[in-house]
Amino acid sequence: MDIEGISGAATVALTSTLVFFLIAKSWQLINRTVGSNPSFSDSIMREAAQRFRDEFDRLTRAQSIYLSAGLVFAVLFVSAYTLNAERLFIGYPIWQLYLLLGALGVAALLAGYRLGKTVLHRRQVRLLRDANIAIGHQLQRMATGLGRAYHDVETSAGIIDHIIISHNGAYAINVVARPSARNGTVELRGSDLIFNPSGSTHSIVETGARIASLEREFRRLLDHRVRVRSVIAVPGWDIVEQNCDDTLLVNERNLPMLRGWKNKADYLMNEDVDALHKMLTSHCKLTANGN
Repeated sequence: MDIEGISGAATVALTSTLVFFLIAKSWQLINRTVGSNPSFSDSIMREAAQRFRDEFDRLTRAQSIYLSAGLVFAVLFVSAYTLNAERLFIGYPIWQLYLLLGALGVAALLAGYRLGKTVLHRRQVRLLRDANIAIGHQLQRMATGLGRAYHDVETSAGIIDHIIISHNGAYAINVVARPSARNGTVELRGSDLIFNPSGSTHSIVETGARIASLEREFRRLLDHRVRVRSVIAVPGWDIVEQNCDDTLLVNERNLPMLRGWKNKADYLMNEDVDALHKMLTSHCKLTANGN
């Protein structure tokens, strides 16, 4: 391969690929903007892991565009080289051609980096999505005799993955997603989850802040304090005996333990339950962007 041929083919292929990339991105933007309002929006609620479903779909589309652009570049490069694209650069100094190829190489590395970052992010979001769906489906089975479940509830301190409102009280279930390990166990010590055998930790301080924020919203609505019980769900991990009475640590298999974790002091009156249902239903309706 001569330098003129490579430079000409790469220039033609890169220019055409950029046009393809811009058209694909523009089409995605138009597709999100036009006709994005859900039908029957007043009656559709967020499903379990709704925000992770939406993010996973977005990353899947982005990954597809990057992979398609790479294929377009490869096909056009071979075609342009075969068709003698070196005529574009006949008479140019060699150093300019090497400079051009260097710039093209940097662009290729940047595109590869973006693709790699998208793939890794998508893998993490898939884990979060599947973990939340596993817990959400268990809650749906339990909620029939326990209460009503809500998903992706926004507070001023962040999003709570799942909430159950029943006459037995209010429960906030937050999911911690980690790739499962052979003989892996997790235990709660203070405000940290300890994952064994690796010994890695995960703080639940932010979870406490979200629950405190939700309690303040409930207090403003009902004019009295409502205790929101904190539940941490870690799918795929065996639970070691915990030393904390304020937080219940479960996985997707023993989540029904939630039924027996109650206190008469936390029971809610019928009018309180109805008011909280109305509030959370309004918060958790599906919007135009899927959130």
